[in-house]
Amino acid sequence: MPSPPDDATAERMRRAHRKAESALLVGVEGAAETWGRGGRSLSRPAAGDQWLRVLAASGPSDNEDTAYWDGSEAAESAIPASVPRPRLKSSYDWLEEDFAYRAELYERVHEHPLSGGALPPADLRLPDSWWTSLRTALSEVAATPTERVAIRQPRLDRAMPKYLGAELDTWAPEWSTAHADIQWSHLTGPGLCILGWERWGLAPAGYDAACLYISSLTVPRLAERVRRTFADVLDSPAGRFSQLAAASEYLQGMERGNNLELRGPLRRQVALLLS
Repeated sequence: MPSPPDDATAERMRRAHRKAESALLVGVEGAAETWGRGGRSLSRPAAGDQWLRVLAASGPSDNEDTAYWDGSEAAESAIPASVPRPRLKSSYDWLEEDFAYRAELYERVHEHPLSGGALPPADLRLPDSWWTSLRTALSEVAATPTERVAIRQPRLDRAMPKYLGAELDTWAPEWSTAHADIQWSHLTGPGLCILGWERWGLAPAGYDAACLYISSLTVPRLAERVRRTFADVLDSPAGRFSQLAAASEYLQGMERGNNLELRGPLRRQVALLLS
């Protein structure tokens, strides 16, 4: 699980969290802390069956930090209520010294994430009803109109040839709305709830199913279940393109040491797709 990179970041984020508690008139329950990557977010359970999350960026004009700043708020108003997700109740923004902060107060989700990271545990088993709910939810997301963009064309133009080692047409056959960060730590069970809505927006069609399939390749039994559930999506030209796009993203992450156990299965899948 992520942790703060240093003591100074941890203390700064804890101070910000205390300020958010005061601003939103909510107290925390217990000492449990959930950290985002690089210490950019800190979440804690809050009184009244709620969940308080504080995000930080190094400044209001820092595009890298703030690209998905309003994603959860936008999802609350745009994504159909039938899609199972944490419901945002209120938010609060402020600036302090060299940082911008956003506090988000959610209804607490009592189901547990299926993994501590992007890849699934080897023993994961889920009921048929869970797969049906996921298929329905991602179909509803794909049909949601939006002007938000999750996966940008320049990123595809740069990353796909670099990490896939081939001359590729980097223009997606089709685009649709996606959660765009589907990974096993953002899915709960045994009841489905989809977490992590910061990034959502337009992406190559089939991108969510492709990300789930690619991340499941370390567990062949599970990957086959994903394929059966999303066969029509994954086997379409758009779905094959999205698998390559997702593969390039995972390969880029491996340069930073992430998900290295996926390298072998991923390379075999890329070779199959390119053939």
